[in-house]
Amino acid sequence: MITQDFAESFKEFAATLVDLTPGGVRFWTTDLEKVTWQVSSKISEADALAVGTKLLSSGAAYQAIQKKSTVTLDLTAYGTKAITAAVPFFEGPEIAGTLCVAYPKIHPIESAFPLFAPMMAEMFPEGAFLWLSDLEMLTARQGSKPYDPPDEQVGASISRYEENLQAIRDKKIITSDKYYEKYDINIRMSVAPVFDQRDKNKVIGTFGLALPKMLATKLKIMSDNLSRQLEESAAVIQELAASATEINFNQQHLNENVKNVFLISEEINNILGFIKQIADETKMLGLNAAIEAARAGDVGRGFGVVAEEIRKLSDDSRETVSKIRALTDKIEDAVGQAEKNSSLTLNASENQAAATEEVSASLNEIMNLAGKLARMAQKV
Repeated sequence: MITQDFAESFKEFAATLVDLTPGGVRFWTTDLEKVTWQVSSKISEADALAVGTKLLSSGAAYQAIQKKSTVTLDLTAYGTKAITAAVPFFEGPEIAGTLCVAYPKIHPIESAFPLFAPMMAEMFPEGAFLWLSDLEMLTARQGSKPYDPPDEQVGASISRYEENLQAIRDKKIITSDKYYEKYDINIRMSVAPVFDQRDKNKVIGTFGLALPKMLATKLKIMSDNLSRQLEESAAVIQELAASATEINFNQQHLNENVKNVFLISEEINNILGFIKQIADETKMLGLNAAIEAARAGDVGRGFGVVAEEIRKLSDDSRETVSKIRALTDKIEDAVGQAEKNSSLTLNASENQAAATEEVSASLNEIMNLAGKLARMAQKV
């Protein structure tokens, strides 16, 4: 219990005290009906408490008089939340009035927000957005040069983001990573509940931080494009590898066929040699027959004609054999060159198949790296 004399003496240093109180303060006294004196700091001055203002039944002073005890109320005036306390003072046994104080209800985070938020927003390379809210709307905001969402202004509803509501509901920090199609950006958002200083279990708002992940978004797009292009390239390489394998298989068969032709040519030459041998022997027989026919005189004349025809046939056979041999020699030369070219082509196709397999393996490694890049982008 305080006395009226104490209330009067308090007025002497209250004028100095009001401007030393962080956030501002107002002191006033009342009698049983109206305000009799008041002093306010410059940042909290208001005409509503001018001397002579009648007491309201909902006010702390009126209730303190009725209860004859100290009354503390949380009030909102002109959009500002404040705490008002009224202490009754007595003159003798009777209550004579009240000594009242009102000061803004500002959480330490709210009072410090203008100091740390601008610096914190520019600390991140891709920028940041910070905010404070009550249980319904944003009460303070701080954007950065790289990232400052225009829709998130003071007074905007917090219900658009489930993280705000969940932090209030669960009374714990909520962190999420989301893609916002409207801004075409990935955002990492952390929202912490803000508790009342007098009731540590009562949530009165939120403090939030949103970090854009533009680099991660770009990396994700790059990795997706790279993966898609690599998949297309890998498909083409696989087709080339299959074609190279088939070409190599066909070339092996061609090479074997060329070798077979060369062997057949050699067999023809052997047969021609045998035919030439027969022709030579036939000519000798024809020559011997002609000699014997000449000895026989008129009796062997007909046999001599036959012997001459045999010698001519032998000469024709020998000439034909020579021509065929010349052709087979040319065939052997051509086949030999074809075999040489076939061997070179076979080696080239084998090298191409091996190179294609190496390229395909390299593409698979690059695709694995692209996958790692995508996973890294998710962690940024």
